[in-house]
Amino acid sequence: MRLLVGILAIAALLLISAFAHGTTSGLEQDINAGTGEPPDLLMKLAGLTASIGVLLVPVAFAIERLIKRDGLRIADGVLAAVLAHGVTLATDLWVAKAAPESIQDALTQPSPGDINSLTDPVHGYLAPVIAYMTAVGMSRRPRWRVVLLVVLLLEAFTMLVSGNTTPFSIILTVLIGWTVAYGTLYAVGSPNVQPTGQTLLAGLRHVGFRPVSAAREESGDASDQDNRGRRYFVTLEDGPPLDVTVIDREQQAQGFFYRVWRRLTLRGITQRRSLQSLRQALEQEALLAYAAIAAGANAPKLIATSELGPDAVILVYEHTGGRSLDSLPDAALTDELLCDTWRQVKALQSRRIAHRRLAGDAILVDRSGTVILTDLRGGEIAAGDLVLRMDIAQLLTAFGLRVGAERAVATAVEVLGPDAVADCLPLLQPIALTRSTRGTLRKRARERAQRERDAVLEASRKAKAARTEAESAEGAEGAEGAEGAQSAEATPAATTAAATTAATAPATSAAPAAEGTEATVTPDPATTRADDPIAVRKTEPIAARTADPTAARRTETVHPRKSLRAEKQAEKQAIDEALEQAREEDLLTQIRHQVLLIRPTAPVEPAQLERIRPRTLISFIAGAFGAYFLLSQLTHIDFGTIFGEAEWGWVAAAVAFSALSYFAAAMSLLGFVPERVPFLRAVSAQVAGSFVKIVAPAAVGGVALNTRFLQRSGVRSGLAVASVGASQLFGLGSHILLLLIFGYVTGTQKTPTLTPSRTVIAGLLTVAVLVLVVTAIPFLRKFVVTRVRSLFAGVVPRMLDVLQRPQKLLTGIGGMLLLTFLFVLCLDASVRAFASEEMGTLSLASVAVVFLAGNALGSAAPTPGGVGAVEATLTFGLIAVGVPKDVAAPAVLLYRLLTLWLPVLPGWLFFNHLTRKGLL
Repeated sequence: MRLLVGILAIAALLLISAFAHGTTSGLEQDINAGTGEPPDLLMKLAGLTASIGVLLVPVAFAIERLIKRDGLRIADGVLAAVLAHGVTLATDLWVAKAAPESIQDALTQPSPGDINSLTDPVHGYLAPVIAYMTAVGMSRRPRWRVVLLVVLLLEAFTMLVSGNTTPFSIILTVLIGWTVAYGTLYAVGSPNVQPTGQTLLAGLRHVGFRPVSAAREESGDASDQDNRGRRYFVTLEDGPPLDVTVIDREQQAQGFFYRVWRRLTLRGITQRRSLQSLRQALEQEALLAYAAIAAGANAPKLIATSELGPDAVILVYEHTGGRSLDSLPDAALTDELLCDTWRQVKALQSRRIAHRRLAGDAILVDRSGTVILTDLRGGEIAAGDLVLRMDIAQLLTAFGLRVGAERAVATAVEVLGPDAVADCLPLLQPIALTRSTRGTLRKRARERAQRERDAVLEASRKAKAARTEAESAEGAEGAEGAEGAQSAEATPAATTAAATTAATAPATSAAPAAEGTEATVTPDPATTRADDPIAVRKTEPIAARTADPTAARRTETVHPRKSLRAEKQAEKQAIDEALEQAREEDLLTQIRHQVLLIRPTAPVEPAQLERIRPRTLISFIAGAFGAYFLLSQLTHIDFGTIFGEAEWGWVAAAVAFSALSYFAAAMSLLGFVPERVPFLRAVSAQVAGSFVKIVAPAAVGGVALNTRFLQRSGVRSGLAVASVGASQLFGLGSHILLLLIFGYVTGTQKTPTLTPSRTVIAGLLTVAVLVLVVTAIPFLRKFVVTRVRSLFAGVVPRMLDVLQRPQKLLTGIGGMLLLTFLFVLCLDASVRAFASEEMGTLSLASVAVVFLAGNALGSAAPTPGGVGAVEATLTFGLIAVGVPKDVAAPAVLLYRLLTLWLPVLPGWLFFNHLTRKGLL
C-alpha cells in the first residue's frame, strides 16, 4: 500500500511540474525572495553540520544494530540505498535528455557556481540515505528518528537557501527514497520485530521462571492494542500460571499521530509522550502497577520485568483469570458489581492516580466476583483534578452503555457521593472519552438516527395510504351520486309523484328534517298543490337546483387544490408527530439529567478541553491558502493603469452590480426551499460563500456551504440536499439555455463569433461517442443510471413541493436570471471603464456569451474559484468579440477583483460570524 502511495505521489508531483509551471516558478521566486541573502558564515556552519550528520547518523545506527546482532536489517537498508542511488541516476538522465521543459524548470535551476550548468534534479546522496533510514526501520525508534530528521531538514534547508536545489527537487528526492525503500521491503520481505514464542520462553527463563508453554490472548479491540500490549498466558513447571505482557517497538509506533494530535488539540490534559522508548514504557507501567496496589485498589501484581532482545520488553504478572466487563452478559452486571468497580476507582483517586482508560475491556471480574483494574500503562500519578474527573465521566459512560444512565449514576453516587459525580458533568463530552467509547456512541447515534428515519418513512407511508383510501371512497360516492342524478333526469314524472306521496304522507316529511338531511325540502301539503310549478320546484333536491355546470367546474377547480394542500399539511403533521415520538436523547444527555435530579445546582457547562478544533484548523489552513492565492493574484495587477485610466462612474456601477449579485444568489437559493428561511441571513451565507469558493473549487464550495446553511436553518438534511440539488439543476439548465440564446443573438448581430476550434469539436464528438457507448452497454448504463438516480433522488419530490408554491418557483428562477444578468452587467461595466473611443460599440449579448463560457469553464476547473481558467477564458473571449487586448486584460482583472478577491475579507468575517452563531 505504501509502495503504491509513493508511486502515485511521484506521478502527481511530475504532473504538477508539467502543467503548473506558473505555480512552480512562482513558488521558487517566493522562496528566493523570502530567504534573501543569509550570512555566509551561518550557511557554512549549517552545511558542514548537515553533511557530517547525514554521513555519521546512518553509520552510527548501523554499528548499534550490528552490536545487537541485527545485521539482516542493515543488509535490507544497504540494498535499498543502492537501488535508490540507481533510480536517482536514471531520473537525472531522464530529466536531462527526455523530460518536458516544464519539468526541467521545476526540478532544476542554474547552478550558483556555474551559470552555464544546472543543479541535479534528484540529490544523489539524500535519496539513498532516506531509503536506508526507511528500510532499517529507524522511523520506529524515536530518538534516532528525531536526530536523522533534524539532519535531513537542515541539509535540505541549506541547499534550498544556497540555490543548489528547488522545492520540487527536494520533494521528489524524499518520495524516491521512501518509495524505493518500501519496494525493497516488499520484494525481500520485512524482518519481524515481534518476539517469537521461543524468544519469550527464553526471556522468562532469564528472570528465573521455568515455563512450559505460552498462549497468545486475543484482544477484542485492535484500535487500543498500543495501550494494552500483547498478552500471553504462560504455564510453569511448578507454580501457578503467569500473565505476561509484551511491548515491542512496532507497538510503540502505533497511535503515534493520534497521540501527537491529542497533545496539540487538548489543553490541561497530560498525554503520554509521543516519543517514548521501550525502557520508558516499561518503567511507566511498572510504576503504575505498584502505585495502584499501594493505593488499595485491586490490580494485577507485577512480579518481574525484563528486556526481550533489542526490540521488546516483558512484564510478568500473577495470573488473575476472570472475564472482562465487555464479555459479561447484561444480567451479570449487578449493582454490587458496579459499586465494587466504583470502589476501586475511588481507591485510585484517593492517591491521585488516574487510570485514563476505564473501558469495559480494562475491567476484569474474577471467579469470586472481585473487580480488578487492568491496563494501567496509560495511567498517570499525581494527576490533576481535570484528569480524575475524566475517569469518572468515562466510567459513567461505559456503564451507561451497558445498564443505562439511571443505574450508572445511582451506583456512582452511592460510592463517590453526589458532589464528586456532579463535578464530572463539564467533562461529560465525547472528546474526553476513549476512542472505543466514542466509537460506540457514534454507532448508537447512527442507530438512533436510523430509527427516526424509519419512523418518518412509516408515518409518510401510512399518510399516503390513508389519502389513497380517502380518494377511493370519494370516487365511489361520486359515482353513486352521478348514477342517482341520471335516474332523476330520466323520469320527469318522478317529481309529481314525489309531491303527491308527500301530500298523502305528511308524517314522513319531518323525518329527514329531524335528521338534519338537506336533500329534500317538503312543504305543508295543505298549502301545496301538486300541479303548482313553484311547489314542485321547492321539492326538488338542492343539488339538482344548483347543478350549474359553470359553478360545478369552479368548485371542482378550487376544491382539489384546497384538499391537496390540506392533505399535505396533514401528512407533514403526521411526520412531525412520528419524528417527535421516535426522537431519543443521547446517552450523555440522559446521564446529565440523572445527575441534575440528584444535584440540581451541578455545573453543566462543558469544559473547554480543546485548544484548537478541527474546524478552526481547517479554517486557518483554508484562510492561508486563500491569502496566498489572493496575494499572488494581486501582485500581477497594474494598479497604476487601473487607477489612472479607469472611468470611475463605470467602476462604481460594476461595484454596485457585484454587491447586488449576493441578493440575487439568495433569491435563487430560497426559491427552491419551501420552508421559511430569513432572507437577510441567506444573503449573509452567500457573502460567506465568497470566502469558501476561494479555498475550494467553485462547483464544490458553494454547494457544501448552502447545504450546511439550510440544515442549520431548520431544514432536514435530506430536504436541504434536495433543495440545493434542485437549485443547481435549474441553474445548469438556465446556463445552457442562456448560452444558446445569447450565442444566437451574437451571431445575428454580425459581431465576431466564438467559433469553436477543432479541438472543441473533437471533444464534443468524443463525449457524444462515450454517451452512446454507455447507453449501449447494459452494465455501464445501469451503473450510470443508478448513480444519477441516487444523486437526484430527492430533487424531483422537492420540485413537486416547490411547484405547489408558484411564488417560490418564480423567486428561484428570477433570482437565477437576475444573478446572471448582474454578473454580465458587472463585466460589461468593467470593459466600459477601460474602453477607448477607437474600440467601437460592444453588444451586451457578446459580453453575456463571454461571461457564460468563462463561468462554465470556471465551475469545471479544479482550482479555487476557477483561478486561472476564468481569467484566461474571459480575456480570450473578449478579444474574440472585438475588445482590444489592452482593454480586455485590465477589464478582466477589475471584474475578478470585484467578484472574487475583494469579497474574500467580508466573506471571511461573515463566515466566522455565522459559524459562531451556529448557522454554518
